Amino acid sequence: MTGDHYFTAEPSTAANPREVEFSVAGRDYALASSAGVFSAARLDPGTAVLLRKADLPAAGTTGALLDVGCGFGPITCVLATSAPSATVWAVDVNARARELTEANAARVGAADRVRVAAPDDVPADLTFAQIWSNPPIRVGKDELHQLLLRWLPRLAPDGVAWLVAARYLGGDSLHRWLAEQGWQVGRTASQKGYRVLRVTR
Repeated sequence: MTGDHYFTAEPSTAANPREVEFSVAGRDYALASSAGVFSAARLDPGTAVLLRKADLPAAGTTGALLDVGCGFGPITCVLATSAPSATVWAVDVNARARELTEANAARVGAADRVRVAAPDDVPADLTFAQIWSNPPIRVGKDELHQLLLRWLPRLAPDGVAWLVAARYLGGDSLHRWLAEQGWQVGRTASQKGYRVLRVTR
C-alpha cells in the first residue's frame, strides 16, 4: 500500500495505463486511465448515475462549464461532446488526473474546448453556466464544504450545478447543508444508493 489517494497532488504509484469504456446518451467512450487517479479501473458508479440522471447540457449550450474533481475526465468529455459550443474547465488537484483529462479531451475531439487546470490556475473572474461534480466526499466533511464554498459561488446567476453523493457517505446531510447555505437544492434522482442534487441560486 502507498500513501497515495486520488486527491494526492503528485501520485507516486506506478501509472499502470489502462482504458475505461462506457456509454452515455447513446455515445460510446473509451478513455485513458491509470493508477493513482479516482476510480482508475472503471466509470465510478456515482459518476455513472450523475451522467444518466442529470440533465446534460443541450447542444446549443455556450459559455463556460466546470467539472470539479475531474479525475481522468469522464464528465469533462461527456460535457464537451454534448455541448460543442461550450468551453469546459476541468479542475483537479491531481497532476496525473489532469494529464489524462487533457489526453482524453483530444481523444473525443475536444482538445480546443477543454481547459485543464489546477484549482489555483482558474481565472478568478470566471463564472460558469453549469458546474458538475462527483465531489471527493472522502477528503472529509470540512474539506468538502470548503471545496463547495470555493466553487459554487462562481455559478452564473441563472446557472445550475449538478452534484452526486452516496447516501451512505452523507448525501442527505450534504443536501441539508447546501440548503442551509442558502442554495436552492432539489434531489432529482436517487439510484443505487446515490443522490443526484440540482443546485441553483
